[in-house]
Amino acid sequence: MKISREVDLGKEPIGRLLLVLAIPTIASQVINALYNMVDRMYIGHIPEIGAAALTGVGVSFPIIMIVSAFAALVGMGGAPQASIAMGRKDHDKAEKILGNCFTSLAVVAVILTIIVLVFKTPLLYLFGASSNTISYAEDYIEIYAVGTIFVQMTLGLNMFISAQGFSMISMLTVVIGAVTNIILDPVFIFGFHMGVQGAAVATVLSQALSAVWAVKFLTGKSTVLHLKKKYMKIEWKVMAPCVALGVAPFIMQSTESVLVLCFNSSLLKYGGDMAVGAMTILSSIMQFAMLPLQGLTQGGQPIISYNYGARNVERVKKGFKLLLIACLCYSTLMWAAAQLVPQLLVMIFTNDPQLMKLAVWALRIYMAGVLLMGAQVACQQTFIAFGNAKISTFLAIFRKIIVLIPMIYILPVFMKDKVLGVFMAEPIADTIAVCTTCVMFFVSFKKLIKEMKKEN
Repeated sequence: MKISREVDLGKEPIGRLLLVLAIPTIASQVINALYNMVDRMYIGHIPEIGAAALTGVGVSFPIIMIVSAFAALVGMGGAPQASIAMGRKDHDKAEKILGNCFTSLAVVAVILTIIVLVFKTPLLYLFGASSNTISYAEDYIEIYAVGTIFVQMTLGLNMFISAQGFSMISMLTVVIGAVTNIILDPVFIFGFHMGVQGAAVATVLSQALSAVWAVKFLTGKSTVLHLKKKYMKIEWKVMAPCVALGVAPFIMQSTESVLVLCFNSSLLKYGGDMAVGAMTILSSIMQFAMLPLQGLTQGGQPIISYNYGARNVERVKKGFKLLLIACLCYSTLMWAAAQLVPQLLVMIFTNDPQLMKLAVWALRIYMAGVLLMGAQVACQQTFIAFGNAKISTFLAIFRKIIVLIPMIYILPVFMKDKVLGVFMAEPIADTIAVCTTCVMFFVSFKKLIKEMKKEN
């Protein structure tokens, strides 16, 4: 049965569009995070070796994040370009972008698989493996690396499904993988007594199922953009703008592992294992809290990109305004929760009195700048929706690499409470980044609107 397109990006009310596209995207983000947590929960309960196995799998996650970042490089760079082309009624160009990105994802997958399999041991030691955990880390990452092709296809192609307005189909891509993984994990880990390797096999099989679903949809009758063989030959003039635009989300995702290393090394020096444990809780809360913001912006991106391509000034302005308001409302709620009831967030991860006391204190400081993050994320992602590769890439580098990482090491030198100095780096970096992003955005946005009006 042919699936009708869920929304008309160029005609339907902006508020309804944002609601219809954002809710499934937010649900996808949350489901994805939850099934990763369930994965670790099963591994942690393996008899006798659970703790060491969990640590071993944990040190492989920075590598997994980098693999996912490459899918974002292609998918999140190509999908907005396809939306813009659709808005300009250039259907062939949009399908050419899809075909080129499909082949690029496959090529990237092969290269990443080879690199991870060849250099897995030094990479795992770099991210914190020890002689007690390296065997578990290698067991997991070896199998995961073989399934890199499925990860790339699932994450990368799903962006093109969302970009066309098929938000429920996009959500199902994630749900299929999540449910399959949750079911297969205990079967392979405990039923077949495969331990960590069983968890990896379950993950690869679930990603493979999601990849087949995404490819089947994009080659079926229901999709607007079709995956066609004639467009699969990579052309630099097609891929260059996509890769340039994808650099920003690539940096945002890949640098998370670097930030973990920077925060942990500084906190270990000044506060010991307890401070590192608190940081683990804080980063987990922050990452989970940011998921709805990411879902909102990914839901808003096709609306803004399509209408920007169609040169519909009023719909672009209204789309951004609603996205900004929604993001600010959510970030305000998260800020209020962190300041008023931090203990409720912390107790999800620990019941140790000492660790809880430190984490509650630190959370109020660490998330003090979250109030403003709604504006940061809305503006930065709208730059991507406009296809503005240069500014979006600069902003991605600016907050984390230029401001946050140096602050982690500089602030403790000048503060009596060294641990406080490390935690203060986050809200200070957030404030500087928000001010910089908003100024750059509104100057650029004003010029863009004037240009669009001239073209009409």
